[in-house]
Amino acid sequence: MSTIEVNKLAPLADNGTVTLGDSGDTITIPSGVTITNSGTQTGFGGENTPAFCVHLDANQAVSDGTATKLTVTSEDFDTDNAFADSKFTVPSGKAGKYFFVGKARMVNTVGSITLEFYKNGSNAGLQFRSQSYSTTYESAIVTAILNLSVGDYIELYGTQVSGQANDLTSKLFQGYKIIT
Repeated sequence: MSTIEVNKLAPLADNGTVTLGDSGDTITIPSGVTITNSGTQTGFGGENTPAFCVHLDANQAVSDGTATKLTVTSEDFDTDNAFADSKFTVPSGKAGKYFFVGKARMVNTVGSITLEFYKNGSNAGLQFRSQSYSTTYESAIVTAILNLSVGDYIELYGTQVSGQANDLTSKLFQGYKIIT
């Protein structure tokens, strides 16, 4: 193996390109080496996409003690057009681990709210329940990291227990792919 010792590599022409290796080559950076970037980086790591955030578009009546799919169709953003019909579907080429957040609120009643993520139509086994003992706002937030395949879909379900039908308000559902 040969060693080239220099303090700077520069292209032959102004604003040119310096290429290290050819397609299929491996360039190794040994342990303990620090890479400092003062310019623009491309092609490193990954992206936290797809990503989406949707919110309340109207109060939603939910029967007492019944798990109900929460309707959230007002999009704040949806980077890959992967959110539709109140569910997120993993697009082609985007399998991996995802982080999700769901939130809902119930107003002016004594009771509880349980929020759950459903994966492909079945309870994903993750839930959060809040319990209220006053007649104020009652909120619940649930988070989860789920390993998903292309075509898997995630929905947010809510159950309220107050002894009567009630409206869930302030609904939020968001998520993004984790860089691994």
